[in-house]
Amino acid sequence: MTNAETTTHHTRRTPRRSVLLEPGFARLWLGTTASGLATWSLPFVLGLAVLTRELSAAGLGVVLAARTAGFLLAVPVSGVLADRHSRRAVVLWAGLAAAAGAPVIAFGLDRSVPLMAVAALMVGAGQGACRPAFQALVAEVVEPARRQTANAAMALSVRVITLTAPALTALLATVLSTSALLVGTGVVWLFAALVPPRGRHTAPTDARSFSFVREFADGVREARRHPWFLAGLCALTAVIATGYSATAVVLPLVSRDRYDTEAVLAAALTAYTAGALLGALVVARWRPRAQGWAALAALACYGFAPLALLFPVHWVVVVAAYVVAGLGIELFNVPWFTATQREVAPDKLARVSSLDFLLSYGLAPLGLALIAPAIDAFGVTAVLGVCAAACFVVPVAAMFAPTTREFGRREDRVSG
Repeated sequence: MTNAETTTHHTRRTPRRSVLLEPGFARLWLGTTASGLATWSLPFVLGLAVLTRELSAAGLGVVLAARTAGFLLAVPVSGVLADRHSRRAVVLWAGLAAAAGAPVIAFGLDRSVPLMAVAALMVGAGQGACRPAFQALVAEVVEPARRQTANAAMALSVRVITLTAPALTALLATVLSTSALLVGTGVVWLFAALVPPRGRHTAPTDARSFSFVREFADGVREARRHPWFLAGLCALTAVIATGYSATAVVLPLVSRDRYDTEAVLAAALTAYTAGALLGALVVARWRPRAQGWAALAALACYGFAPLALLFPVHWVVVVAAYVVAGLGIELFNVPWFTATQREVAPDKLARVSSLDFLLSYGLAPLGLALIAPAIDAFGVTAVLGVCAAACFVVPVAAMFAPTTREFGRREDRVSG
């Protein structure tokens, strides 16, 4: 065997190291994990402020609504800026904005709800501005063949944070004041702003004058080039706006009225996160032949959550349904993000990602706002039935759109 053959033979047998050991992705993973921790901690810290009477329940609603508004306003702007400029710079300034807003929220505590709302708007804007830039950075620092594993690692960190953030916040609250905890979220945002790596994206060199409307419209046109993206986005939006919203409102009622205990509520929410953790682990290595169809079928599994709430079943069935829902949502999310990074033109990736977040997560508050009036008007049974049907039917209908079988045409794939 020649030296060249020996080298080739050795290379084939040498296992590739984990994507988390790659310095660029490790820094990106730490940044997204920190931003997720700060994002999930803030509502719990503000909830503690309500318990200590430093903030009223109405004030809590105003502050959280302001944060959501900041998120929705910043997402499309960030998508345009992250395609026109450095994605790393967008993350930096977004993280700094959120870091600056957190201590202002702390200062306004028990003093001024309007001041807290303005600061929360800034924090939400930082949170929203990070999302498209982080998604685009994955495509810059990770080679195409390893992006699904990288996205699974990102999803895993989000789910672990979802599971541990409340307990961590409660533990820290035993030794720190609410104001100190709010400032602490700002410190975490500062870390999220500074740690991510530089990517390979270069700003466009065309001389045309900047127009936000035109730039965002270019992103919409790019999204329309991909039928699988439009179909998948419709399915995801339908599931979040109906299934997620319905279960968020009805689950506490069912836990209280049908089972006469809050334990079912806690168990179901924990089961959902556990299912999502399992989904992230599975999808890190699972590559089905028709990945798009498999992802949409998994997304449809969210329908089991409202379906379980619809009938007087044993509480174990409700918990199991939430495990399946969590599993399905992550089996969809990771291939969905990976396909977007693979198929969309690199110079429009942040704008298309911002469209994804704007519609799928942006309509969730609207769904939450409409569910309660719908229940009053039509009853819990009708609302849960419609929501379960939407969760099952819309993802299956999306499979009939062109190019959804693999989330893209092989011959049209954009090199990452």
